[in-house]
Amino acid sequence: MSAHEVTASDAPAPSGGYSQGIVAGSLLFLSGQGPFDPAGELVGPSIETQVRQVFANLDAVARAAGATLQDAVRVGVYLSDLEHFDEMDRVYREIFAEPRPARTTIQTALVGFDVEADAVVLLDA
Repeated sequence: MSAHEVTASDAPAPSGGYSQGIVAGSLLFLSGQGPFDPAGELVGPSIETQVRQVFANLDAVARAAGATLQDAVRVGVYLSDLEHFDEMDRVYREIFAEPRPARTTIQTALVGFDVEADAVVLLDA
C-alpha cells in the first residue's frame, strides 16, 4: 500500500515537518489543526470561534482529498483546559451529524491558543 500527501491552500500551511494529511489505502489521516486562518493568523479568543476554525481547517484538507469532515471515523481534540469541554462539545455536536466519530478529548499544554484537533477520515464513504 502506498501513501501520498494531501495539501489544502485554504487551510494553514504546516508550521513544522509534517503533512496536512496523508492518504493510506482508504483512510485519510489529518494532522492536528489549530485555530488559525489560511494565512496563519490566530482567530478570535472565544472557544467557539477557535473550535469552528479548527474544524473548518480539517474539513478543507479532507475536501482536498475528495472527502469531507463528515466522513471522519475518529477525532482527537486537545484543549488547553478541560473547563472548555462543554463549549467545545456543544459546537462539535453542531458540526458532526449522527453517528458522530469516535473521539478522545484531552487537556494539554497548548501555547497561545486553546484548541487543536486531528482526525481520521474514511475515503469513499
